[in-house]
Formats: sequence, C-alpha cells, structure tokens
Amino acid sequence: QVQLAESGGGLVQPGGSLRLSCAASGRTLSPFSMGWFRQAPGKEREFVAAISWFGGSTSVVGRFIISRDNAKNTLYLQMNNLKPEDTAVYYCAATTVRGVPLDTARIYDSWGQGTQVTVSS
Repeated sequence: QVQLAESGGGLVQPGGSLRLSCAASGRTLSPFSMGWFRQAPGKEREFVAAISWFGGSTSVVGRFIISRDNAKNTLYLQMNNLKPEDTAVYYCAATTVRGVPLDTARIYDSWGQGTQVTVSS
C-alpha cells in the first residue's frame, strides 16, 4: 500500500495562510487519486478536496487549493484566509479507484496520521 505522512500543520492567526504537505511512499508508481479530509473536535471526518493523478481537482472550501507534485510524490493543500472554523486535524488519503466521486472517505485505501491545524488569535 501507499504510506502517507502529513506535515505543515500548526497554529495560525485568522486570515493567515498555511500549506500542508503529504508525502507518499511505497506503491507510488501506480496511478492514484488523493484527497484531503479534516476532523474537528466532536465532529465526523469531512471531505475537503481531492485531485486526480492527472491533476483534475475539486474542493469544497474555496479558500483552499489542492495540488500535487508527482515527481516528488507529494500532495499539497494551500490554505488561505484561514478561519477559526477551519481548526481540525487534517488527513491526506490515496485511492486507486477510478470513475467514482472522490468525496467519500470509504473509497480511500491509504491514510496519513493527520496534522493539527489550529486557527486562533
């Protein structure tokens, strides 16, 4: 399977920006799509954004931009104009499933351990 490791989380003030990274290792040569999910305290894990192997992407948070560098086997989430409600543990995920919506956690095979993002003044 693909091993994933998130980084880049931390404490940021409202309105600030942060870039999360997710390094993939293992079976990284097979085509796979990747996504970002987040889980706030007391809430269920929710979909944030996803990107295909060839770069097609979608995001439910307009302030966030997902991208990937296949040569570096790295996924990114550029988070701009952060709000306190963005506070959560952010997880990256990977799946080899194709032809299905990528906003459902169940289709992802590999998950990182998460990185904490805290937005507070």
